[in-house]
Amino acid sequence: MSETPVGTQELAVFADEVSFDLDPFQETACAALEEGHSVLVCAPTGAGKTIVGEFAVHMALAQGGKCFYTTPIKALSNQKFADLTARYGRDKVGLLTGDQSINPDAPVVVMTTEVLRNMLYAGSDALDGLSYVVMDEVHYLADRFRGAVWEEVILHLPPEVKLVSLSATVSNAEEFGAWMETVRGDTAVVVDETRPIPLSQHVLVGKRLFDLFDAKSSDQKVLVDEDLVRHIKQREASDRMHGYGGGPRGRGGRTSFRPISRPEVLARLDDEGLLPAITFIFSRAGCDGALAQCVRSRLDLSREGEAEQIDAIIEKHTGDLPKADLEVLGYWEWREALHRGFASHHAGMLPAFRHTVEELFVKGLVRAVFATETLALGINMPARTVVMERLVKFNGESHAELTPGEYTQLTGRAGRRGIDVEGHAVVLWQPEVDTSAVAGLASTRTYPLRSSFRPGYNMSINLIDRLGTTEARELLERSFAQFQADRSVVGLVRGIERNEGALRKLESQLGGVEGSFLEYMNLRERLKTREREIQQQGRADRRGAAVKSLIGLRRGDVVAIPVGRRAGLAVVLEPDQTPGDPRPLVLTEDHWAGRVSAADFPAPAEALGHMALPRRVDHRTARVRRDLASALKGTGISRPRRRREDRARGGEDRELSTLRRSVRSHPAHARPDREQLARVGERYLRLQRETESMRQKVAATTNSLARTFDRIVGLLEERGFVADGEVTPAGRRLARIYAEADLVVAEALRAGVWKGLGPAELAAVISTLVYESRQETGYLSVHGPTEPIRRAIGQTVDIWTQLRADESRHKLPPTKEPDLGFVNGVYKWARGDELADSLLASGDGGTPLSAGDFVRWNRQVIDMLDQIHNTADDPEVASTAGKAVRAIRRGVVAVDAA
Repeated sequence: MSETPVGTQELAVFADEVSFDLDPFQETACAALEEGHSVLVCAPTGAGKTIVGEFAVHMALAQGGKCFYTTPIKALSNQKFADLTARYGRDKVGLLTGDQSINPDAPVVVMTTEVLRNMLYAGSDALDGLSYVVMDEVHYLADRFRGAVWEEVILHLPPEVKLVSLSATVSNAEEFGAWMETVRGDTAVVVDETRPIPLSQHVLVGKRLFDLFDAKSSDQKVLVDEDLVRHIKQREASDRMHGYGGGPRGRGGRTSFRPISRPEVLARLDDEGLLPAITFIFSRAGCDGALAQCVRSRLDLSREGEAEQIDAIIEKHTGDLPKADLEVLGYWEWREALHRGFASHHAGMLPAFRHTVEELFVKGLVRAVFATETLALGINMPARTVVMERLVKFNGESHAELTPGEYTQLTGRAGRRGIDVEGHAVVLWQPEVDTSAVAGLASTRTYPLRSSFRPGYNMSINLIDRLGTTEARELLERSFAQFQADRSVVGLVRGIERNEGALRKLESQLGGVEGSFLEYMNLRERLKTREREIQQQGRADRRGAAVKSLIGLRRGDVVAIPVGRRAGLAVVLEPDQTPGDPRPLVLTEDHWAGRVSAADFPAPAEALGHMALPRRVDHRTARVRRDLASALKGTGISRPRRRREDRARGGEDRELSTLRRSVRSHPAHARPDREQLARVGERYLRLQRETESMRQKVAATTNSLARTFDRIVGLLEERGFVADGEVTPAGRRLARIYAEADLVVAEALRAGVWKGLGPAELAAVISTLVYESRQETGYLSVHGPTEPIRRAIGQTVDIWTQLRADESRHKLPPTKEPDLGFVNGVYKWARGDELADSLLASGDGGTPLSAGDFVRWNRQVIDMLDQIHNTADDPEVASTAGKAVRAIRRGVVAVDAA
């Protein structure tokens, strides 16, 4: 071995302990760490970034210090705990994930990032002697739901702690490193863009597999394979010759393109030696549908002599499941698929099933998996091949094309280190697939990291408690979010300067800033503005009339929804007198039940008649909706004809008339070159507006997080959580509640609205603050299986409603609306009902939850109940929360809780 550089003796010891040679980027990062720097390592998936984290563990143990190894998800924490325990022994390694606490006083503790954040806010003694923190998957700070946790930890860690940040390849690594340098001190940035296993890109057209790139492609010029282009052109020409029009649906409604089936795709990959493969399908139902298609086929990817090994792993993960629940869970069909070598993998699966699939796939006993993109986020499941069925996915709001960063992350699973010479990415061709666009997607390495850090109630109260208001504002100004915002200001300022130069040139063409033509243009602009104002005022007046009419509706009133998808007769099930935004619950003659708003009524809502309703209407039940809709049609009430709205004539407005006269009488109005100059004037005014907008953005961006913090402090002071810059006892309770609806929980505890509930009832009420429906189910409707539940939910909703009004007044983003979709399911489960009954009672709009979602939401409820158990001042509520936790943690919810 060559002589070890001065200051890297421990690296030499560590390198001798591992069973392979370190890559150059690993050596560079480890050497920087031993020399006393914090390090940021950005490298592709599977490149071996975690070796640098493991070296931090080695350094901590060698120096007699402590190392915390943080990961974003419990599954990764469990995996890393097993790895480190195997290397260093059980006495040296601990685990903290919220669910589990194993050897928490060990010198090396693996934990989720949230656990470390909570330790920092609590000033935990466990931080004493901490010398290194590893933040695996630090690019999670871009996650809009959980990303703030990573920045909170980075900002709060004591300055003497060395930070090892491990990230996927991001295109702005240097920017992120520059911020780390400002907040953590000396930080070495190590970027490696080399995939450890080369990646070959392919397109499967029918049953023919083509290379995506031409052999003559280079870094400067990306060329699509000529054979692929020629074959697609021939195929499209053939379609046109047969009268299909070359599109996905031709004349006569005949389909011109049928993709080959999933079993055929897998059989083709098997023929090419490209298994094991992960096929990414961007929906859970799509994954399960693909699996069902394979089960119905004759496809069998298993090999002789594997059945016993498969059964042993299935038993290891699922042996504790109650036998009575196996049928409900679809166990036997799932097991048959595993025996034939294929499976699905998504968050809707039971954790025990999901972890079985992961182990079988890694061991080569399952050779094809249909997965959602969640598999690409850190789970250690590499494959020889990744298949992309479509290059479009639903992003939560709309269907959008994959970004180069998403494509890179998904295909990063292709290629198993130490097994495959190269990995393979296969895109399935369809008529809408543009191979040039695919080539651009596959050859672009753009994955910018954007901060999602925003102050919230819990974060703000903890900052005030630890630092005081002034220092808290300063810390927010040091966040990566503000760092990026301030950098964007530089570009805006340059844009303002550029625009000001262009404005001066246009002014000279118009006769100068004091010239009469600019005066004329300003008059024309004021005229346009006034016309827009009148139109907007008309819309506002119509909305005001609609709001007033909705507030006046009573239970049983029959109204006509005049426009939109829900147009037709509807009966009011629950009135709503919320000022400014009433949303009564209605049932339409088409069986739809949900909340309507002023937006559904361009003309005021008018009660056309009345119908009697039962005392209690369970509008979530299909039979109830059907019967009520039938009764509504039987009332004989008919829809009135739509009246044309009288449009306000512009001439009736005095200011508008004056402006029109001023424009016509201005000397510039008679100029022969008026319209030619007007086009120059319009460019001038447009550029002037753009420049003013940029100035406003500069003003808004500067100290934007601190201003949001000030608004939060104002609301917290009004509500008594902060007084004279100090955190009150109520504020200290809020500081220990980590949830999206943290302030609602704190206020409900303070008001005592959950007192007197039984364990199952408390679980049901708490579920409204953590559960999120996967589909739109209409607005909130207070219901529940018992009167105490309905009362407590009603009071909880009142607290949320008052908070929403305060947030609107303080210009703060609204707290998540309570969601009642899990109330019945968790209530039944917590009181001891069977799994089948509890599943049927759960879910969105009558669709039962999957077993995996059922378990996941139960565990979310457990987490919130645990917090209430530890924070509630009322001993009765605290005790009930503890009992509720024990009642829920049984059966499928307790098995394989990784």
